[in-house]
Amino acid sequence: MEGSLPKVEFFGQVLINEYGDLTMGFERRLRERFSSSIEQYEADICAYTKAAKTLGPGYMVHIQDRYHKSEFDAHFGVGEPRSELALASDRHFHERPYLEHHSYIFITRTCGTERPPISARGAFFRGRLAPRQALAHSDVKKFEGDCRLFVRILEENSDIRCCPLTQKEYTGLFEQYVLLQPPDAPPQTMDINMDERHCVGNKHTVVATLADAEQLPAECSAFTRMDRYSTEKSVFPTGTGAWFGALIDAEHICNLYLVIAEPSATLKQLETRRRRLHSLAGVDRENLVAEKDITAYLGEAATGEHQMVRLHVNVIAWTGDKAELSSIQNKLVVAFGKAGITPHLETIDASSIVLAGIPGNAGSLPVNASFLTFAAQAACLIISESNGISSASAFGIRLGDRATGIPLFVDISDEPMKKGLITNRNKFVLGPSGSGKSYFMNLLLRCYHEGGAHVLLLDIGGSYQTLCSLLNGRYFAYNEDRPIQFNPFLLGDGENLDTEKKESLKALLIVLWKMGNETLARSEYVALSNLLEAYFAWLAGHPEVFPCFDSLYEWLMEQYVPQLGGEGVREKDFDWKNFLYVLRPYYRGGEYDWLLNAREQMNLLQEPFIVFDLDAIKDHPILFPVVTIVVMELFISKMRKLKGIRKVIVLEEAWKAIAKEGMSEYIKYLYKTVRKFFGEAIVVTQDLEDIIGNEVVKNSIINNADTKILLDQSKFANRFDQIQEVLGLTERDKTMVLSLNRANCSLR
Repeated sequence: MEGSLPKVEFFGQVLINEYGDLTMGFERRLRERFSSSIEQYEADICAYTKAAKTLGPGYMVHIQDRYHKSEFDAHFGVGEPRSELALASDRHFHERPYLEHHSYIFITRTCGTERPPISARGAFFRGRLAPRQALAHSDVKKFEGDCRLFVRILEENSDIRCCPLTQKEYTGLFEQYVLLQPPDAPPQTMDINMDERHCVGNKHTVVATLADAEQLPAECSAFTRMDRYSTEKSVFPTGTGAWFGALIDAEHICNLYLVIAEPSATLKQLETRRRRLHSLAGVDRENLVAEKDITAYLGEAATGEHQMVRLHVNVIAWTGDKAELSSIQNKLVVAFGKAGITPHLETIDASSIVLAGIPGNAGSLPVNASFLTFAAQAACLIISESNGISSASAFGIRLGDRATGIPLFVDISDEPMKKGLITNRNKFVLGPSGSGKSYFMNLLLRCYHEGGAHVLLLDIGGSYQTLCSLLNGRYFAYNEDRPIQFNPFLLGDGENLDTEKKESLKALLIVLWKMGNETLARSEYVALSNLLEAYFAWLAGHPEVFPCFDSLYEWLMEQYVPQLGGEGVREKDFDWKNFLYVLRPYYRGGEYDWLLNAREQMNLLQEPFIVFDLDAIKDHPILFPVVTIVVMELFISKMRKLKGIRKVIVLEEAWKAIAKEGMSEYIKYLYKTVRKFFGEAIVVTQDLEDIIGNEVVKNSIINNADTKILLDQSKFANRFDQIQEVLGLTERDKTMVLSLNRANCSLR
């Protein structure tokens, strides 16, 4: 076919074609695929309906979605050097195929210029333009104002965002559409064959259309049920238009046209047709059915609540291998069928349908290729989601897009804080056995480490030993031959008994003194505070005394306890004899005298990745909670001293040692304090009862962790309502969680 690129002119950002039609285009920025709730789909419909009401007769809204094959590019050798683990991840994902999606909306006002048949030379390929006197400056400015009003109403009533196209972008879109090329393809010259099928070079096309109301399902909805992700207790929604969008496994372009009808003329034509059908109703029952349909439509239109539009939808798919045409055709039929639509496969008129999709050429769409409906029903078929986009943040985690499998960089800490979605970075992770919890946490902590964070982890079971080794971290595992020794009473250089230090020491003494089922009286809590203040004040006056548990115990017996009687402290308010008796095993000569009397402070302040594996003592009623608290105190020391560095403490099953009565205040204090020091606390658990039956978890951990990470919950599907209530999840959240791992194979 002869011709060149479209002959157009520009007035600012308004495109003027050869017939005098005015067009203004915008790139649509949509939500991430499979992230929408039913309410969001319905909001989109309302937004398009409201926006369309600002346009009068002669206006057309052309929405074009382009899907081109692409491959993930890991950009090897570009940017800062990456670790071996990051490079391994890059190699795994490099060149992974997916469909790249770009979406545009073109608003056209036709001027009514008569057009020659498409077969003559093809609309948009003539060399002359409409007379300039037909396009007044004020007229073009008014059109531009109408377009911007349409977009503003659309954005105000939905989360869709539109960016105006520039003249340079228009030129690229023309060539890419005509030649069926992706955005980054180099310029090429190809032959276009418009005989029987529309062919571009060696690309053979299949064109499927929705051009008649009889092709529609009985009801139009803003969403349809996606069975792959739905369960007996949840319906996973997807946009009706999504079936002939991203879910077609082939390169394709989807065009949707809304032609704003002239109400009075349209109603008059319909009334005339209704009377004609009525007179022929006795000849054929189909005439009677058609008459009833028109009568129903006229009844709805008479209310004035619905805007009348003409609708056309087409999908142009192509392949470089002619033998694949049959397969492509079947994919289109199946895709439309899932939306409840019976498509028409174009042959003779395919080229006119294709060329009408050139940006700004919507006015060349054949009139008989559209049908009358209402704006709200037509908007149900608009594609409202797109591929996920990586965060521009410098810190985050790389996750896989569930639809394409390509990696996306996601910030789940800083960006949500800046947007006001969360007020702290703390996280709560729930994943039953076999849900990939350890895999996810290893990935998360690797990304944290590579982002410059200091990580301290309390583990049970050795899940992080390999990662710690690969990151050159410090790994501590308890054993009887070389037990871990601490000295929480030894203050470092420049350290003093501030609030954080005192709270952690009080928590330690409570764990040493009280069993899990014993409560702590208010008077006992105050007595412990006074005790610690008095001890460190005494140390300041006796520099020759080495701070440790032994010296604390001796000071209590010899100096502090004897003077309490004179201060009027009653035994029922604080039982000192019981306190000293219970703590005796940690004093010199006791069973655990090595635990809290280390002569040297463990210098881990500058170690960025530390793991304490407490598997050997996980069932020990004394050592496990004590070591846990001491390690957490180490984190608090990091938290206070490392200015400007992200700090992360991760409590796997170790959190159970401190999540009991008497310790909830300390947990709550840790969770509330860590956010002030550029840090975050992460609690990981796998048991449902941990969050349903534990008040400490509910009140201290969950309420102070703004980010909840839920892995595959299929084991809890029948009891998920309890989790939903405790975690405060919405119905949309519930649907998303229960859909996990239900379609790990290809969506196609």
